[in-house]
Amino acid sequence: MKIAHIITRLIIGGAQENTVHTVEDHISQYDDDVTLMTGPAMGPEGSLIPRAQESGCNLIILEELRRSIHPLRELAAYRKLKQHLRELKPDIVHTHSSKAGILGRRAAASLKIPCVHTIHGAAFHYGQHPVLYHTYKLSEKIAARWTDHYISVANAMSEQYLEAGISVPEKYTTIHSGFVVDPFLAPPENRDAQREAWGLTPENVLIGKIGRLFPLKGHDSILAVAGEVVRRCPQARFLFIGDGILRQQFEAEIEAAGLQNYFIFTGLVPPTEIPQLMHTLDILVHTSQWEGLARVLPQALITGKPVVSFDIDGAKEVVINNETGFLIPRNDLEGLTNAMVQLVEDSKLRNRLGNTGRDKFTDLYRHQTMSRKIREVYQRVLDSQ
Repeated sequence: MKIAHIITRLIIGGAQENTVHTVEDHISQYDDDVTLMTGPAMGPEGSLIPRAQESGCNLIILEELRRSIHPLRELAAYRKLKQHLRELKPDIVHTHSSKAGILGRRAAASLKIPCVHTIHGAAFHYGQHPVLYHTYKLSEKIAARWTDHYISVANAMSEQYLEAGISVPEKYTTIHSGFVVDPFLAPPENRDAQREAWGLTPENVLIGKIGRLFPLKGHDSILAVAGEVVRRCPQARFLFIGDGILRQQFEAEIEAAGLQNYFIFTGLVPPTEIPQLMHTLDILVHTSQWEGLARVLPQALITGKPVVSFDIDGAKEVVINNETGFLIPRNDLEGLTNAMVQLVEDSKLRNRLGNTGRDKFTDLYRHQTMSRKIREVYQRVLDSQ
């Protein structure tokens, strides 16, 4: 197949890694001709552009395609996308992320090229400014006419779009966001040495949060309850994996609370280091306010770690109460505290929940499974033309 992917930016993040895996697999496993169009990877999150370049795809970086909204720039990006698609003549276009999803689908439709769109996280979501929320919701309703099929990373994404009156059920397929599972299954290397380097003792129970230090990612919820968790469980420690604009603010809050000896910041780490860092944890906590179905949830479970998560979007599809972890109503800080304390105090419970998660989700989240299912959607769309 001749495929063109369009995504707003290739930072280090779940949607972006999903896209690059798909590109890599379709080239290496099916010998497809793949183009990937993206904006510049701006920001402190790191870049997947070097990895995309190594995939063998035709990588096109459009300076005009930026995350922030700027009408004149959007018009220029749209024209560039349409120009490239006209020259490429792909069999199918696959769009990702909110802005690139809308501009890319419109450009494909104008050239009568079939288009698939992946919902990695709803374009309109909790915590969004009302103007943006309603703008994106209306835009997605309009973009539905240009969308031949939707791929959702979780059933919850399809449900949210259908509830908003966007398209019809038969146009949605759930395909979980795959990744390389083997490093999460492998015996940990240097786990004890790394924990010792952080000043941890064997008695310490390490609670990890993986994600950009940005608004709506939920680190503030952990900071709000950390004092009570430590009071009840002095052996607890917290690890923030990732970097972002809120780091200095968080460090100041931790120092003001006298908790600096209980928190560790890794800073920005490449995706290849996540499996080893996951092995150093005893518990993963996910307190984002919205996020499709965060890949760190199945990654933790495949590593054998129990998960505590707010009940947002697709989290309930992998975090099953008292089976693989604890699902807490969003912003229920008392429930969050109690779940963490229960797991810190009970190593047998941690092992049981983590092992169940590993058994349930390992095969489901292999990136090869994801890429094969995505290609099957392409074929169905092309067959229906």
